[in-house]
Amino acid sequence: MRSDKRSLKTWPRRLPASIEPPATSLWDSLVVSEQRYPDRAALIFLGTSTTYRQLREASERLAGKLYALGVKRGDRVLVVMQNCPQLVIAHLAVARANAVVVPVNPMNRAEELRHYITDAEARVAITTADLAAELAAASNDLDEGNGLSHLIVSHFTDAIAAGDQFGVPEQWRDWMLAQHDLPKLGRGHVCHWRQAMKAHDPLPELAVARGDLALLPYTSGTTGLPKGCMLTHGNIMHNAVGASFWLDGTPEMVNLTVLPLFHITGLVCVMHASIYSSGTMVIMPRWDREIAGQLITQRRVSHWTSIPTMIIDLLASPNLGAHDLSSLVYVGGGGAAMPQAVAETLLDKFGLKFVEGYGMTESAAVTLFNPCDDPKLQCLGIPFLSVDARIMDFESGAELSDGEQGEIVVHGPQVFSGYWKQADASKDALITIDGKTFLRTGDLGYRDPDGYFFITDRLKRMINASGYKVWPAEVETLLFRHPAVQEACVISSKDSYRGETVKAVVVVKPAHLGVKEEEIIDWCRTQVSSYKVPRIVKFVDALPKSASGKVMWRVLQESESRKA
Repeated sequence: MRSDKRSLKTWPRRLPASIEPPATSLWDSLVVSEQRYPDRAALIFLGTSTTYRQLREASERLAGKLYALGVKRGDRVLVVMQNCPQLVIAHLAVARANAVVVPVNPMNRAEELRHYITDAEARVAITTADLAAELAAASNDLDEGNGLSHLIVSHFTDAIAAGDQFGVPEQWRDWMLAQHDLPKLGRGHVCHWRQAMKAHDPLPELAVARGDLALLPYTSGTTGLPKGCMLTHGNIMHNAVGASFWLDGTPEMVNLTVLPLFHITGLVCVMHASIYSSGTMVIMPRWDREIAGQLITQRRVSHWTSIPTMIIDLLASPNLGAHDLSSLVYVGGGGAAMPQAVAETLLDKFGLKFVEGYGMTESAAVTLFNPCDDPKLQCLGIPFLSVDARIMDFESGAELSDGEQGEIVVHGPQVFSGYWKQADASKDALITIDGKTFLRTGDLGYRDPDGYFFITDRLKRMINASGYKVWPAEVETLLFRHPAVQEACVISSKDSYRGETVKAVVVVKPAHLGVKEEEIIDWCRTQVSSYKVPRIVKFVDALPKSASGKVMWRVLQESESRKA
């Protein structure tokens, strides 16, 4: 193990090996930035800017409303939104109300949302009008006492100044300018965002700091049931501050904020890092390569945390030459390996090195990061600030030397305290080495002689589709509900664009032998988020099984990998 990171020839010499997380809360970062730069744009959403003063005022009004609705210290509040200013305000308001944000993927359907409501024991949710009906349906199907008591609903137009609505791109106008009727909450009340913004309810005393729970993002495991990751203000602040330092964050930093803010990387390394640095977020609610190119050009974007599929898409645009990307000083991200040819194009055409990083929801995002000046391609990077990363033999627990393959384990101030109400799963995820608690990542890899880490395989059955994590067991559970499916095994299949995609190997019931691949795919689309839907369905007479009757998914996966 390398205990002295500064001995690495690639360690950024301007940075210390470790930092102490601030004792303050996430809310305090906003207060400090507002005191320093009250009139600076914190958020830019299409043609509308929100200053740091306006962001603090709006967040306090919503925090007061939450307090008036009965939200107390430690209560969980669901935030279900695409990227928009209201999402940022909601996160900060929940922090100011001394509560805990449960960030939820807006692509989830009612069937999936029910689990977040019940497991987190949430009684309040904040969402946008296009998603409100799914949340209401999820809550209304629950037994009395288990559903939502309050639903705060916003329209995208609430964040767009009246005169700026004409600036909404044509391809987004239909869904962004639509006015949806508010749903009925069976045993609760629905409040419109505009009402909350007009309220001036008293605020509770700020009572949270570094050790208090701040975020409860959910991540799936091999059981298929999402588990809440308990992250404190200190966990998140460490990586927000660390990411700012690593990427030379300053108040002049302009972030293209298109990485989903329900995802841990966007939340921590973009949103909270930008607020800590007093920078500006240029918010995109969804990906569009032409709009991204225009925003980089018009807003002089300096930092873009992304995923490789977005870079690939932008570089493939026939209008690429019309965009001025000269303001960019950093382009990087993770979720999937960057193809070498694309990285070379990015460097040759724009002088930009793609900087890859690695992390997990359980570690508040980043634990390994490539040095910005000396990144290696298709590499996880070197141990991040304050991180002790090792390669461990997953059978003996012994630490392995350079070049030897084992499980990647990480220790640092950003590592979570465990899974919400899941003591056994927490115990399995954490291991003590040399008196320190390490997170078992479940990823196999090795460290090269320069101290860089590389991933080679997964202990877990995760499918990585364009950076979205898909857990086969969850999709299998869904498929078993289809009337034609007798058995199913879900594996990953190589995809030239998404990196990996979802493939279902299915045994059909005798009475439904005429079912078509498209029928099962279309049915899945009505049940779960689109990224979880199988893109390929293969019908077989039987699945390979062990002597004990367990489906041998590795046999199918290895066969698929050989074909690829």
